Amino acid sequence: MEEPRIIFTGGGTLGPVTPLIAVIRAVRASAPGAAIDWIGTKGGPEERMVRAAGIPYHGVSSGKLRRYWSWSNLTDPLRIARGFFESRALLKSLRADAVVSAGGFVAVPVAWAARSLGIPVHVHQQDVRPGLANRLSLPAASSMSVTLERSLADFPRRDPVWTGNPVRPEVFQGSRDEARRIFGLEDGVPTVLVLGGGTGAAGLNRLVWGSLPALTPVVQVIHAAGPGKIDPSVSSPHYHQFELLTSELPHAYAAADLVVTRAGMGALTELAALGKPAIIVPMPGSHQEDNARAFGEGAGTVVLDERRSTAKDLCDAVFGLAGIPSLRRTMGERMKGMNKPGAAEAIAAIALEKARLHARARGH
Repeated sequence: MEEPRIIFTGGGTLGPVTPLIAVIRAVRASAPGAAIDWIGTKGGPEERMVRAAGIPYHGVSSGKLRRYWSWSNLTDPLRIARGFFESRALLKSLRADAVVSAGGFVAVPVAWAARSLGIPVHVHQQDVRPGLANRLSLPAASSMSVTLERSLADFPRRDPVWTGNPVRPEVFQGSRDEARRIFGLEDGVPTVLVLGGGTGAAGLNRLVWGSLPALTPVVQVIHAAGPGKIDPSVSSPHYHQFELLTSELPHAYAAADLVVTRAGMGALTELAALGKPAIIVPMPGSHQEDNARAFGEGAGTVVLDERRSTAKDLCDAVFGLAGIPSLRRTMGERMKGMNKPGAAEAIAAIALEKARLHARARGH
């Protein structure tokens, strides 16, 4: 019997993408004959990364799910409904045997379309607090996994599995020498990597730009500002600004002595796997604040509240860590304890088991 077809879904941001790409790598290693596809948003930021990983990509309509008032709330339900029917048609034509989601608003219509066709759905809960997309997707799921052990108690009726959060293997393949070549880094100068997330972070960007006059005489900064978020008027001999870091990211990780980041769980668990000390600036009023709090309590990371922090606060935090190597090493070791190894393989095994059972039943 030929291997099954597994559909991965998520997008709108890059948060769900990097962990699922790690799962796809594990599926391909375990079952080279398994067919893999991705359903994401039309024109979403995830498409570039998914295609770069050699994964067939299919875009569907999707509205953003909001808890606040917006005129788009009047039209987005229609987009979500359209996405449901587009997803249903895609899943039928692809002969899907399982769907795997790690969040993102496009996953909601895909999950419910799969349920309507009797296709098993696995939902991975990355964050400490479930986002609205996962809350809406979970009733369609037949299984779920969680990143942190503390999250098991939050889903007693779902019988979740504690897997940790998947980390892409290429994250471990970075080179300091290659980073020096790509980014023009200088030897002997501490390197700070700033990650604003897949769509960028305007508030974090402003903090960074405001801190550069004090930072760059002491450290060199690699800054992923986000698509369309670069400010060409900002320049410094020790400042290197980019929209996104894709294939360059592992090298940036390797060179970084310290990382300033949003609190998406994908980025946090990559940093944990690498044992990188971090300053976390979560998106205000979001689930990221819970993620940041968990890492602050568990790993001793520095957490800054964007609403109350100034450029001086960021500089103080950077200098406080950059100047004390022993403190960075201690925080790095504590970071390593925040994520469970083998997550990608564990979720891949769940997805393959469900897909093979469905394919066997479909074959009859």
